[in-house]
Amino acid sequence: MITVNNLSLQYGGSVLFSRVDLQFTAGNCYGVIGANGAGKSTFLKILAGELEASTGAVDLKPGVRMSVLKQDQNMYDAYSVSQTVIMGSPRLYECGLEKDALYSKDDFSDEDGIRAAELEEEYAELGGWEAESNASQLLQGLGLPVALHEKQMSELEPRQKVKVLLAQALFGSPDIILLDEPTNNLDVNSVVWLEDFLLDYAGTVIVVSHDRYFLNTVCTHIVDIDFGKIRMYVGNYDFWYDASQLMQRLQKEQNKKAEDKIRDLEEFIRRFSANKSKSRQATSRRKLLDKLTPDEIPASSRRYPWVGFKVEREPGKDRLFVTDVSKTIDGVKVLDGVSFIMGREDKIAFIGTDEIAITTMFKILSGELEPDEGGVKWGVSTTQAYFPKDNTEYFDASELTLIDWIRQFSEDKRESYLRTFLGRMIFSGDDVYKQVRVLSGGEKVRCMLSKMMLSGASVLLFDQPTNHLDLESVAALNNGMSDFSGNIIFTTHDHQLIQTVANRIIEFKDGGITDRQTTYDEYIEASKVSA
Repeated sequence: MITVNNLSLQYGGSVLFSRVDLQFTAGNCYGVIGANGAGKSTFLKILAGELEASTGAVDLKPGVRMSVLKQDQNMYDAYSVSQTVIMGSPRLYECGLEKDALYSKDDFSDEDGIRAAELEEEYAELGGWEAESNASQLLQGLGLPVALHEKQMSELEPRQKVKVLLAQALFGSPDIILLDEPTNNLDVNSVVWLEDFLLDYAGTVIVVSHDRYFLNTVCTHIVDIDFGKIRMYVGNYDFWYDASQLMQRLQKEQNKKAEDKIRDLEEFIRRFSANKSKSRQATSRRKLLDKLTPDEIPASSRRYPWVGFKVEREPGKDRLFVTDVSKTIDGVKVLDGVSFIMGREDKIAFIGTDEIAITTMFKILSGELEPDEGGVKWGVSTTQAYFPKDNTEYFDASELTLIDWIRQFSEDKRESYLRTFLGRMIFSGDDVYKQVRVLSGGEKVRCMLSKMMLSGASVLLFDQPTNHLDLESVAALNNGMSDFSGNIIFTTHDHQLIQTVANRIIEFKDGGITDRQTTYDEYIEASKVSA
């Protein structure tokens, strides 16, 4: 159990949260949510003891072991993959090192023998003899093949290192696991495995995630950081969202009734305070008015953009023909004879572990790259808008302010119109005069979405649009894509976005594709059966 007592944190001259009292118990999974900058990762660092709070304390039961998902992918480069995972149980790893050091001594003494016996007993109690096997099972569950388990961490790709660090956090049955964005850069099979692991886990899990489907699947409680407070709610993310929206609506309705009553009383007092026969009633109602104050609804740190795409010109029957497309990147053939036809109703999700192949396909579809073989033919009446995975070229070298940047893509050049448009994308006040090259990752994504919204295109191409977005912006994008009447081709790690938008799945694997007209959940279930 973790107990949080009277916790407060001041950061950069402002209060992130104050007077926090919470308890986290075994057998539950707690999803920590909040707007970007609300303090989610900071709160986890306080729980882990990596950061000191301004006031209050975090108490753990004696003997409790806490494991934390490390964020520095390169900190274990000097160690093997297997060693790195076993380090998730520090005492076990230290015990093994000391034991091995004793046995390697040339002058092994009687005292060394006694100490070695003690270490052998402790090592066995900690599960040392099964450590390598358990580490291997975790790694394989996360999709890292056995051939890599004795490699040095420095030899692994970043996406593989993420899996090793996650295995490290799960290793050795810790009592408490703290996970900050554990599904980032995980493929769907690894995410499903992690969900199953956490559902069966008997300890306490506290997780920060922007993945709504993941939060809905694994969480028993939601810990919401908002209004400068941290509150805990029973239920998964959808339950919390529905309940919070209802409470906000009820609060606003109650306030409106109070405000209407205040106006009626003020009008009565104004009309009859000078009338002797009514003055007593007016005085009575003035006293009532003094007591009747609407509850102030605290300003939420959450901000909800509006995302909507409209087709300016309805395209004809022909949409897209991809025929035998092949492409080699850095000596590796990432696309090999890829062919598909997009129909009038298609909203296609590209999935697969080979993100280079998927991004290459998007670049070919958008015209940024030419295929080595084969071709792409768009319907003559279609228009396309493209969201690239890397938007650097649109911003980093630009000296334009935000309002001048968006003006390039708008037929209506008036500042009043552009301000209104940007306001819906939660750029307000002097924000519109910031240079685009200094915008945050999330702000740049909202700019790119704005550009696409202004295009009026009939086909939208999205390569990882949810990167850098908070939950509120992802939900807004989800709504915009679901409501769009044209075609969409997209890829994302957000399970819920794929499930609610796509009606066709194309999986990229070994240079080729598997193409099915189905929902994402149906595709996953069918893949399990075929496996």
